[in-house]
Amino acid sequence: MSGAFPVFGEPAPWFTCRTDTRERFVFDTVAGRYIVLCFYGSAAEPLSAQVLKLLFAQRQRFDDDNLAFFGVSVDPDDERLGRVGSSLPGIRFFWDFERSVSTLYGAVQADGGHRRITYVLDPLLRVLAVLPLAGDAEAHIRELQAVLDRLPPVGPAYPATVQAPVLVLPRVFEPKLCRALIDYYQAQGGEPSGFMQDRDGKTVMVLGQDHKSRRDCTLEDEVLRLACQRRIHDRLVPQIHRAFQFQVTRMERYLIGCYDAGEQGHFRPHRDNTTKGTAHRRFAVSLFLNTGEYEGGQLRFPEFGPALYSAPPGGAVVFSCSLLHEATEVTRGQRYMFLPFLYDEPARQVREQNLAFLEAGPEAPAGQDAAGQAG
Repeated sequence: MSGAFPVFGEPAPWFTCRTDTRERFVFDTVAGRYIVLCFYGSAAEPLSAQVLKLLFAQRQRFDDDNLAFFGVSVDPDDERLGRVGSSLPGIRFFWDFERSVSTLYGAVQADGGHRRITYVLDPLLRVLAVLPLAGDAEAHIRELQAVLDRLPPVGPAYPATVQAPVLVLPRVFEPKLCRALIDYYQAQGGEPSGFMQDRDGKTVMVLGQDHKSRRDCTLEDEVLRLACQRRIHDRLVPQIHRAFQFQVTRMERYLIGCYDAGEQGHFRPHRDNTTKGTAHRRFAVSLFLNTGEYEGGQLRFPEFGPALYSAPPGGAVVFSCSLLHEATEVTRGQRYMFLPFLYDEPARQVREQNLAFLEAGPEAPAGQDAAGQAG
């Protein structure tokens, strides 16, 4: 977590707390729907009471399937006097009289006072919005409504099909950062991108338009590098640990790639860790910078069927480097990507042992950073 409270894109803290209907409510079990988590303090406070009244005037929003509301009270009289209470489906209250949950979410001020604040969480329990409550209840509810109105519905249940074991994660980079990376590439230009092969005892970079057509630009701008580091570390690494029980500590490459329809941009089926110089790679990240501005250019995992994978702008597809995958041809426009590899400390030892086999080149796995510090 990057500060005193979770911010956009970060995982919301998990906790267990008492409600009026359950002695131990395990918060992480509510994932799978959008959540409004409102730290209102006390229902006896006029501003808080007005916020709750305006929220409950929209009772139909909170159906537990798409959206649920959780109020967090720090006032024992809210329970004792029955000022608020659960209304199922969709509305529940936590009794946080010791303020442990409020502390996790930055709702306790340095002087011990209570900070009123509302969070909107996505179905993965990541922060979508942080809305402080100042002095205008109606303005606060309008701001919250605007956020909720933009959210796509969770949708009904449907039968699953055969799927590659990949993690598709939206909202890793925000639009401003995506644009900055594309602008950087366009200002610097890209060089032809190769692929790694073992030849005569060395891992070398090979060019071949039939197999791979992409141009790459190494990101040298320290401000942009740090911005990418922080978002990978804060927004992506925790989800990889949750999904795959793998603790990322290292990141390889600050690389912006461009697949151009004018050059039939593509990358034929391959794996990312089959040479001595790349054997340390554990997870590949395909982070989409401008989805919707081109046609084609999707990921396919042939071992798991013909399905095509993508992500919204700023979203990532994360997968094991051992999986066979390809980037299909871009048929219109230019597809911009941010393309790091992630690994851990045992893999770092593998990399160091294999450095003697590595011949330097544009894709040589050099310049790794510790993800515990930087992504």
